[in-house]
Amino acid sequence: MALVLLYLVVLVLVAIVLFGVASLLFGRGEPLPPLPRGTTPTVLPASGVTGADVDAVKFTQALRGYKTSEVDWVLDRLGQELDLLRGQLSSVHAAAAVDIEAARAEGAADDQEPT
Repeated sequence: MALVLLYLVVLVLVAIVLFGVASLLFGRGEPLPPLPRGTTPTVLPASGVTGADVDAVKFTQALRGYKTSEVDWVLDRLGQELDLLRGQLSSVHAAAAVDIEAARAEGAADDQEPT
């Protein structure tokens, strides 16, 4: 039993040493320069958000992922943009339906006139 425990302790120590060496050699990737306090890299235009704008969005990394406030802000902006575009699309569809009905009514009136 003592031999198994010794092997386990040695295995844990080897794992810790390997992890430490790998961390020193490889680090966490390329370090980014820090942002000034109170600023954010999260940017979207005031209107007319495009796919390229969404692709270019960068979030500040926090302890467990990204800053929730920045992600919420981007999602709110995208939601507003979608609501605006859908509202414009529905008004265009409504105007087109009115035009079609007017054209049908005009065509029906022309058919009823005596020649």
